[in-house]
Amino acid sequence: MIPLRHAADRTRIVHTTDGAELRVHIRGPADAPVTAVLGHGWMMSSDTWRLQATRLSADPDGAVRTVRWDQRGHGGSTRGSRPLGNAALGDDLRQVLQTCAPEGPVVLGGHSMGGRAIMALAAAHPGLVAERVAGVLLAATAAGRLEPGPGRPLGAQMAGAARRTAVRALGRAPAAVDRLRLLLPPHTTAYRAAVRRAAFGPAADPLHVRECAELVHSTPTDVVAGYYESLTGDDLSSGLGALGALPVRVLAGGRDRLIGRRLPRELARGLPRAQLRMLPACGHMLPFEAPEAVGAELSALCRAAMAGPAQ
Repeated sequence: MIPLRHAADRTRIVHTTDGAELRVHIRGPADAPVTAVLGHGWMMSSDTWRLQATRLSADPDGAVRTVRWDQRGHGGSTRGSRPLGNAALGDDLRQVLQTCAPEGPVVLGGHSMGGRAIMALAAAHPGLVAERVAGVLLAATAAGRLEPGPGRPLGAQMAGAARRTAVRALGRAPAAVDRLRLLLPPHTTAYRAAVRRAAFGPAADPLHVRECAELVHSTPTDVVAGYYESLTGDDLSSGLGALGALPVRVLAGGRDRLIGRRLPRELARGLPRAQLRMLPACGHMLPFEAPEAVGAELSALCRAAMAGPAQ
């Protein structure tokens, strides 16, 4: 049986240089042979990974220490003063690593925006990644642009431009938009139906849809808008070199309406040691929709990290 002190989360605050306070949840023994550091997606929170954290802490092959943090502006973390975007995501991950997992091998897991935090870290600090990271799980994420660019159909480009214009408009008056959002609370049928269609596959658990809807609704408009252009318009593909030598598992949902199937395939093709696994019936919220599959991939990476480098 796992000692209670290792089965329950311990919470701490990581302070960034620009004044943000990142809430971090840590589980497992301090002397665990490997630490899994898990980043969540846009408009979500570290609770996205709670099922996988429970599995890893109970792994009979060796308890894994887990570190989950709320991205700045999400959950219990404050926004800080710097612009939101990929650079901030990577720097925050670096700070969490240095503060909460300063020694030993780590396995990085990123869902959606959390995956881009890993890519941004690899681009900015390749030496750190080469020295500390033993494996990477990228779930429902992409390195390329999410918004259609030149060379894509004109209609798709126009739709992308319209979305960018709408999000910029929201960002100019976030307080007013937040007040309007109160008129459609997350427990309404319409709100949950919209979240389910956007983020889940057809067999979604209503409890997970409800939780996801509540997380989306609780994310302030200025945070939603602040991340949007960086997440959808930046291409991180050129900075993935530091991940090329690592074992990487790429998971994608066959019904993912947010990033589709093409971008995860391109991501996997760009990483020499990557293995792509498509989950045909799932949408974007893989840690909720396929907790066993996601947990199994993380466990495999952690066991490989415990065994040491392949000879």
